[in-house]
Amino acid sequence: MNRIIIGSDHAGFEMKEHLRIFLSEAGYAVTDKGTYSPDSVDYPDFAHAVAREVENDRDSIGILLCGSANGVAITANKHTGIRAAICWNAEVAKLARQHNNANIICIPARFVNNAVGEAMTMVFLTTEFEGGRHQRRLEKIDC
Repeated sequence: MNRIIIGSDHAGFEMKEHLRIFLSEAGYAVTDKGTYSPDSVDYPDFAHAVAREVENDRDSIGILLCGSANGVAITANKHTGIRAAICWNAEVAKLARQHNNANIICIPARFVNNAVGEAMTMVFLTTEFEGGRHQRRLEKIDC
């Protein structure tokens, strides 16, 4: 994984900024696709921007945040090759990578704190896909 692409709506802005700084300080290359303020915006604009980047750079990982994570996950999953997973703790983030080869983590910013966000993100970034029986299942997803 070479790059991290991050984006959020207004509800996820504060945590996005926290994670962007946290990851940059940890040595990751982070591309911020917005939003750039807590002013009200439409989440699909930022979910599409992150998903397009991940879709075009298969070595990248995406991070999307909104209030519940549902909107950004639904939007991102419309893109070919995107497997966006809503995660609310580190174990779910680990399983999303191991079993689903998720390439975008979707964080419900209104329901987790910054420490949980950091922990989930680090697990998501450092966990490998297990393949095997999980690969067979992934091959059945695309329509």
